[in-house]
Amino acid sequence: MASSNELGQWYNSIPPITRTWFTGSVIVPVAARLGLIRPQNLVLFLDPLVKHFQLWRLLTAVLYFPMGFNYLINLFFIYQYSTRLETSAFNGKPADYIFCLSFLWLCHVIVGLILTIPILMDGMILSVMYIWCQLNKETIMSFWFGMQFKAMYMPWVILLFNWIISGTFITQFIGIVVGHLYFFLVFKYPQDFGGARLLSTPGFLYRYFPNQATGIGGFGTAPIPRRQPGGEEENNNRPRNLFTGRGHILGNQ
Repeated sequence: MASSNELGQWYNSIPPITRTWFTGSVIVPVAARLGLIRPQNLVLFLDPLVKHFQLWRLLTAVLYFPMGFNYLINLFFIYQYSTRLETSAFNGKPADYIFCLSFLWLCHVIVGLILTIPILMDGMILSVMYIWCQLNKETIMSFWFGMQFKAMYMPWVILLFNWIISGTFITQFIGIVVGHLYFFLVFKYPQDFGGARLLSTPGFLYRYFPNQATGIGGFGTAPIPRRQPGGEEENNNRPRNLFTGRGHILGNQ
């Protein structure tokens, strides 16, 4: 009973938008594994979309992934990086984060249809990771064999290791490109170049998901590192262990 309560408390502690994404990424692959639905009916193919109007594929292509070790790593990345992003740059801004994920999803669907990429979970995760890493680029991360590097390089390290292990990197590269597109339009171009915000959250989302009062930096502003009483930057100068002992590759296809 205690373990069940702890699991429930952990699940409820996940911020709501990340919790919805995480839950969908569990339910869809488990349903396929149990034989409740064929995996072929979940992935992104153009013919079923056009000829049979199987529009759910647009969403399930992001939520489905063959169950295995890489799938568990993907769940970990969703929990880790989406939680961090939702509780930092998008803290108290649910409409903005929903729009962020929607923009990333739409871009991946378009590219997936053009390049015939049926499973989009890897790229979607790497886009979210890229945005968080750019907003926290000076944070020191740890990877395999005790390697340490700044967070801004983390997506490229994932891409490199996936290429070494599986011989492919196209999905990860697309995730980085899509993540950079959003980061540039929303954060970098308005702040570093003084330009207008080229990508804005539609007003109707604010009506359904109004902003919440918080004391943490707002949307469109990179999180400002806090300092502890002793004057040291919180977390940024401490290596962040990503994988608890050994590194992992973002799910291979």
